[in-house]
Amino acid sequence: MSDTIAAVSTGSRVCAIGIVRLSGGTAIDIADKLFSPMSGGKMSGSADRRLIYGRLHDEQGRLLDICLCTISRAPNSYTGEDTAEFQCHGSPVVLRTVLDAAFSLGARQALPGEFTKRAFLNGRMDLSSAEAVADIIDAETAEAARNAAGQLAGAVSRRIEDIYNVLTDISSHYHAVLDYPDEDIEDFTLERYRADIARCTQTLERLRASYDSGRLMSSGIPAAIVGRPNAGKSSLLNAVLGYDRAIVTDIPGTTRDTIEEKLLLGGVLLRLTDTAGIRETSDEIERLGVFRSRRAMEAAELVLAVIDGSSELTKEDIELVKCAERAPHGIVILSKHDLGTVAAVPETPLPVVEISSVTGEGLQELAGTVRRLFPMPAAPAGEILTNARQLDAVSRALESMKAAENAMETGCTPDIVLTETETAMAALGELSGRTVREEVTNRIFERFCVGK
Repeated sequence: MSDTIAAVSTGSRVCAIGIVRLSGGTAIDIADKLFSPMSGGKMSGSADRRLIYGRLHDEQGRLLDICLCTISRAPNSYTGEDTAEFQCHGSPVVLRTVLDAAFSLGARQALPGEFTKRAFLNGRMDLSSAEAVADIIDAETAEAARNAAGQLAGAVSRRIEDIYNVLTDISSHYHAVLDYPDEDIEDFTLERYRADIARCTQTLERLRASYDSGRLMSSGIPAAIVGRPNAGKSSLLNAVLGYDRAIVTDIPGTTRDTIEEKLLLGGVLLRLTDTAGIRETSDEIERLGVFRSRRAMEAAELVLAVIDGSSELTKEDIELVKCAERAPHGIVILSKHDLGTVAAVPETPLPVVEISSVTGEGLQELAGTVRRLFPMPAAPAGEILTNARQLDAVSRALESMKAAENAMETGCTPDIVLTETETAMAALGELSGRTVREEVTNRIFERFCVGK
């Protein structure tokens, strides 16, 4: 990592401010060659993390921008290396020109996530905190952003580090007694550490239990709008989106394929699928759409069963309610309330909401119902697992800790218990990045955007 990398760290579109970031051994030297402070001198003579106003020019002295520059020296920077940032006017042309000027002085294009990867490799953050950087950029809800910020601040890392330190103490005590029998070291007994092991197990159980909520919070809840043709499904999708995403007509079978959109409803992120009207049909294309509708309903965590409230209930409507009852979560929606409600929903444990996609009546109640069905977990922000890699590491550590507890209860010798706790330590090391494999690290940072 001796080379210097550079990238535009802001978006590719026109914006008020654009940032070109450099990190590596020659970052400050490049800043000296490209930037002239209005106050005189060089950037290398500036204090760390001070914004300096000046002229930005290329190697030939041609003016590129009047902007701000800041430097940070290793190891007290984001990457742990010497860094420089040019805060320019947000013209993509200007930013590209500045980047080319840095390349001409020996910098190279940064790979996706390479700045954060260097921060991890240089010990500026552990792997779970590094993953949180991507999560906070990708967050689509306030809850997801707060949790990612908590992870970035080290909430999960601290929990894992506490467990790791306890297990390290147990292991070191055991091996000290074993390796130095003639030394005056307190005898090793499992009973002394029984409460510590139980506490570590409980913490891991809470972390693992948080994953289901965390996964849905970050990726969205798969939800399906289902119902008979012309029940008001597409109108509902358009109403909650706030624009006409789906075609709406009075002709049955207009929606022949599934339409998927992400949206916030009641503060809950939904991956909402509008499906083809469920009915028997001889039309081959529509029949395929009905098949996909049933498949979407089966895969959904939330089923929104839409029934035309302005007409009499049909046996298909009744069957639809029963299907929604079999889903993990369901809501019966009586649509077209502006035309008057005629349908009488059969007794069901599901919440029933009357709406009008035309007037907006009932949409707030629908949003509140979704919120009640999917409350946010009680765990503190940052202590909710959000990806499968974290879940796998915690699950393996928990399995080993439970095996250690079981070994203690059945009177096994300390070495058997220690084998399990050290296996748990190895899994926790993967979570934090202590023992993570290079290919895993590369895969994690590949999902990052360039410049971060």
